[in-house]
Amino acid sequence: QVQLVESGGGLVQDGGSLRLSCAASGRTFSTYHMGWFRQAPGNEREFVAAITWSGGSTLYADSVKGRFTISRDNAKYTVYLQMNSLKPEDTAVYYCAARTYSSSYSPKEKSTYNYWGQGTQVTVSS
Repeated sequence: QVQLVESGGGLVQDGGSLRLSCAASGRTFSTYHMGWFRQAPGNEREFVAAITWSGGSTLYADSVKGRFTISRDNAKYTVYLQMNSLKPEDTAVYYCAARTYSSSYSPKEKSTYNYWGQGTQVTVSS
């Protein structure tokens, strides 16, 4: 079992930057595909970004492409989400998620992931 703990959220102005971190327990972190999702009030949880177990492949939602970067450090059991050029519409609770290794999976689907963190709030003021 994997426990995920997000950090790095906060209040930032329009155009600012934040870096979210998600620390995982367990030595099997390097075998998990990882994802970031977000949920704004009244909205469904939506896909933001994903990275494969090795870090060799990444995927982004169109709304964040070119502004956000997902990365991981398997030695530190941590996945990151660097968020630049933040907009008020990026305001949400951000969640990281983990999926046990599979050669084929759907990284944009919430149901793909086995484990979820508790979330961290990101608020972008205009």
